[in-house]
Amino acid sequence: MLDIKFIRDNKEIVQAGAKKKHVSVDIDALLNLDDRRRELMASSEKKRAEQNSFNDKIVKEGIRAERDILVSQMRVLKEALQKEEDELKTVIKDWQALMLQVPNVPDMSVPEGDSDAQNVEIKVWGDKPQFAFEPKDHIEIMTALKMADFERGSKVHGFRGYYLTGPGAELTFAIWNYCMDFYRNKGFIPVIPPVIVRKANLYGTGHLPGDVEDYYMTQDGDALAGTAEVPLMGLHAEEILEKSSFPIKYLGFSPCFRREAGSHSKDVKGLIRVHEFYKFEQVILCESLHETSAKLHEEIERNTEEFIESLGIPYHVVANCGADLGLGQVKKYDIELWVPREQKYREISSASYFHDFQCRRFNIRYKDELGKMRYAHSLNCTAIPTPRILVSLVENNQQQDGSVKIPEVLQKYFGRSVILK
Repeated sequence: MLDIKFIRDNKEIVQAGAKKKHVSVDIDALLNLDDRRRELMASSEKKRAEQNSFNDKIVKEGIRAERDILVSQMRVLKEALQKEEDELKTVIKDWQALMLQVPNVPDMSVPEGDSDAQNVEIKVWGDKPQFAFEPKDHIEIMTALKMADFERGSKVHGFRGYYLTGPGAELTFAIWNYCMDFYRNKGFIPVIPPVIVRKANLYGTGHLPGDVEDYYMTQDGDALAGTAEVPLMGLHAEEILEKSSFPIKYLGFSPCFRREAGSHSKDVKGLIRVHEFYKFEQVILCESLHETSAKLHEEIERNTEEFIESLGIPYHVVANCGADLGLGQVKKYDIELWVPREQKYREISSASYFHDFQCRRFNIRYKDELGKMRYAHSLNCTAIPTPRILVSLVENNQQQDGSVKIPEVLQKYFGRSVILK
């Protein structure tokens, strides 16, 4: 969340940022609540001090009649204090609810736009394959090569269910192992986090309250995380970190669960939009400097670009417009891979930075060189998701005889150079 002092001192900037993100939030109502919160806190504190003073006087007063007067006066004061404290609880609850709705201010370079259709292409890489035959989609290819079983997946799981079988499972393991080596060489610490998380962690990352329909909830009120970002950000909640440890670079690997509640009519077949999947996620904590965050943002996005380039898959990068940013994101890039059968690019990765928005919610701090306590900055970027990567990988590498070539960098992990019928 944003600092209330920053909101108060930069009201117009915050309002403009919310407008750019197409987020509706009443900043005036928040500031009025904050005024009342501060008034009640000051008044309550004053009354508590007066109450303590009355207690001291009552103890010291030797004349009963005078003591009775003091007790009566303190009773009136106590009732007034209780009334103020009750109002303060209500005001704080409403204040906190509004604070959670205030979006982070997007960077000036973020494009204007009211949907992802206004995202701006900033880079194109790779040559799209030219086939001398009619290319098949990943469903037909993987079914024919016994890489996946969608029919039985739907029978067991239901809507959007799938099995990865034989070479499909082997290829997935190959991608995971290659990913581990690739990002270890980039200085990332591998982490397998818990994925059943308390809802507080979803509020901390900014996924709640807005994305509640996309999460599977347990009977205990916890949630199944849709990305390792959530538990990795919770890892250092309520901690004071050493500045010398920055940047802290984690590579999270976890199963992920998303209900895709708003996407019932989209991509109902295949591996594009599934309810359960596995994902490697880059998460970084760093010092609270915009220049540092912006530099690391470019770095983690480039990491994923390099990974995709090593697989030889054509892609492009888009800068997300204001309406396509999440509540806490300052700026975001999407990497989208070429899907030959559809003749379009499909998202595979998002890279975002948040300034101190998430760390303020998680209370992740450090002391700067002057000993002043500061909130850290956070960033994250998809390293690679499976099974979605298989869509572009098999479609771009399909052969006329129905086989699929394996990218060279994966061959030592997969054990062969082609998947044959």
